[in-house]
Amino acid sequence: QVQLVESGGGLVQAGGSLRLSCAASGRSISSYTMGWFRQAPGKEREFVAVTTWPGGSTAAADSVKGRFTISRDNDKNTVYLQMNSLKPEDTAVYYCAVRGAAQSMAELHDVDYWGQGTQVTVSS
Repeated sequence: QVQLVESGGGLVQAGGSLRLSCAASGRSISSYTMGWFRQAPGKEREFVAVTTWPGGSTAAADSVKGRFTISRDNDKNTVYLQMNSLKPEDTAVYYCAVRGAAQSMAELHDVDYWGQGTQVTVSS
């Protein structure tokens, strides 16, 4: 079993930056796929970014490419999401997600473990 705890959310003005962190515990996630999804009010949960093992390759949704960067520190069992040039439409609850295999993760059914979520609010 893997437990995920997100942190770093908050309120920021448009154009600002935030860095989300997700710390995993329970077992090492060094060989797992890790990523982020988000859910805005009244909308479905959607893929944001993912980092796979090995090699640390990454992928991101078109809506955040060039603004968000995902990274991981396997020694700390932690994945990060650096969010720059934030827009009001980025407002959502951001969820850390883990797939217990070195495979892609872009759909909800790919996810084996979820964090509790952290709120990001971008004011205009």
